[in-house]
Amino acid sequence: MNSVPESYLGVWRRRLLTTTDGRRDETSDVYWLQTAQLHADIRIPHPPTASASLATCSQAQQLDLCEQAGFAGLTLVEGDICQWQRLIDYLPPGAAPDIGRMRFEGADQLLEDGLDGRYHEVWQRVPESEGTNWGLWLRSADEPERQACLLVAGDYFMFAADRPVALDADGSRLRDQVARAAPAKRLELLACEISFGRQRNGATPWMISHSTLPGRVGDSLLPSYWNFSQPAGIPEEDLARIGHFPPALGWVSVANPHLPTVQEVVA
Repeated sequence: MNSVPESYLGVWRRRLLTTTDGRRDETSDVYWLQTAQLHADIRIPHPPTASASLATCSQAQQLDLCEQAGFAGLTLVEGDICQWQRLIDYLPPGAAPDIGRMRFEGADQLLEDGLDGRYHEVWQRVPESEGTNWGLWLRSADEPERQACLLVAGDYFMFAADRPVALDADGSRLRDQVARAAPAKRLELLACEISFGRQRNGATPWMISHSTLPGRVGDSLLPSYWNFSQPAGIPEEDLARIGHFPPALGWVSVANPHLPTVQEVVA
């Protein structure tokens, strides 16, 4: 797999979204963490859903959670065209691939435009997100197969993990799937974790600042003794249980994601 240009590495915070249908968003918390090959992205509307946990959410709050977004996978760059191949996705997959035309304005500001011109985004690189940069791809040690990843850029991390059940393949929105599901199934449909935070410079080590799971903010993703500039030597027992909903037999690190045929980036 080819690496993305070094100029993309780090954490990017979205400062502005505008669309041709009149939408403008400057308040959602949107972060994109990019390593040499892998990305993860989290998008939390403001204000976030306030609940102690996913299990204690009311049905109305569960439906509100369906307005969140996030994904993780492989990044492909060719010239000024960037494609995010989503292998983990909080929402049902869209019909079109996620491809944007990129333009740097200085080293730390990046402009993204849809190839069809329907959206425009302004991204700002987050301070202290350069330097250390690595990603681990994980899969479940049991069936059904699930995927996850842990990415680090500078002092920041992002963890993403598949939900324990597959979304319906009928093309319906997550909100509609949750609305018609039985209570236990609703929790499984919303159990896709994407959590973002800082390794060392938060209030506590590995503290989560943003998450798709209610109640995760303030938790530590990993034990405080984790202090790795590279992932080599990470205790397997810690990695196996990472996340709020790990597989029964845990996660194992794999060299490459399990993925469908990679689509070529096209202009």
